[in-house]
Amino acid sequence: MSKQRKAVSLISGGLDSMLATKVIQDQGIHVEGINFYTGFCVEGHTHAIRKKDKEKEKKNSSLWVAEQLGIKLHIIDISEEYKDIVLNPKHGYGQNLNPCLDCKIDMVSRAWQWCMDNDFDFVITGEVIGQRPKSQRKETMPIIARESKIEDRLLRPLCAKHLTETLPEREGWVNRDELFDFHGRNRKPQFALAKQLGFSEWSQPAGGCCFLTDESYSNKLQDMWDSRGERNYEVDDIMLLKVGRHIRPAKHFKLIVSREQGENNFMRGYRPMYSYLYPTSHGGPLTLIDGTPSEEDIQNAARVVARFSQGRDADEVVVNYVQKHNGPEQVLTVKPMPAEEIPDDWYIH
Repeated sequence: MSKQRKAVSLISGGLDSMLATKVIQDQGIHVEGINFYTGFCVEGHTHAIRKKDKEKEKKNSSLWVAEQLGIKLHIIDISEEYKDIVLNPKHGYGQNLNPCLDCKIDMVSRAWQWCMDNDFDFVITGEVIGQRPKSQRKETMPIIARESKIEDRLLRPLCAKHLTETLPEREGWVNRDELFDFHGRNRKPQFALAKQLGFSEWSQPAGGCCFLTDESYSNKLQDMWDSRGERNYEVDDIMLLKVGRHIRPAKHFKLIVSREQGENNFMRGYRPMYSYLYPTSHGGPLTLIDGTPSEEDIQNAARVVARFSQGRDADEVVVNYVQKHNGPEQVLTVKPMPAEEIPDDWYIH
């Protein structure tokens, strides 16, 4: 009897990786999934917090895909090691601060090492030529295979017919005739294949899950680096960049202003780490202060907080100020700052 061949599939949670895995499963290959946690893809994070998104289903798409496919999923935390990819991408960034090519090389390299450690034969990805401008181009795909050291044991079932045969195809583990020639950003072929394979439900394209591809998020991250004078971050930084209005009245401090009750609740957990403001005479936002504001800055910040409170039209709003590490609490009575007095360039968006 021939040896049972085994592959590991990079499961992002999107449709493409689900289809690629199913196509290879259907050829008799034993497939397990692998998902790398970078810290920048916390699925459902914002809509799990915000009330306006309460109707959206809260699920981890990678786990859901693995369940649909009936495969084991290995989730591996690489958030600390991933910092070097974000801060020093050899191949540069995409349109925003997304190090897509370096990211793909790193993940394929890790998946291939996992294969060698666990007696698996090759790696599957759901990549499609031309779908993403940075990492999914025909000229960059050989770079990924070469720099990850996987060479011809990287199989891309959805666009394989546009690429050179891989070892699994040459050796007859996989039938090339049953692979595909998808290309470009038109997803109709994937939708048709999904129905053909019996899938009636799938997640949105998972590339949108990475916050580094988002312009607003990238602007906030770059602003944080510029204000601190160094390119670094911690997990708490990553999380807070995803919530609230980010307002920078001056280089030396920033306000993170909650937009609704769900964010208020979430941000309360960060009070021991930051100085903060909150209105007491009217309902309103918890506001974290990142930086070192002066007494005058605190007065202006309190006026901004009052502007976003239910007392925005009142003559006076009482705002409490608590210094970092449980310092003395001050009670400030301020006039809300009119919207037109808040310059647009204070908003980081």
